[in-house]
Amino acid sequence: MTEYVCLTLLAEPGEAEPAFKARLTAFWTHVLRTAPDDYERVYAEATRFAATGGRVSRQYMVECDAADAVAALAAASGVACAPVDPDDTYTKYEAASPDWFQLDH
Repeated sequence: MTEYVCLTLLAEPGEAEPAFKARLTAFWTHVLRTAPDDYERVYAEATRFAATGGRVSRQYMVECDAADAVAALAAASGVACAPVDPDDTYTKYEAASPDWFQLDH
């Protein structure tokens, strides 16, 4: 069974949710076009924005062995990523509604 880690992408300090949402849309569009194999390994997105360390954040469930690649793509696009705990893994059943929605690939 495939295991996932939680990847948390972070807004810039003081960045409002709408601006961060727009940057995430641009980032994921770029990933879909330039790294479709990595995009395929992103299983789910949190249904709500959160706050992490005083910054707006959004969480994603990513296959364990793809997390570093997706984090590197985010960094290259100017989107910060919180450290990932490789030992804190999840099954796809733990990324279920109403807190998560699965991405169509």
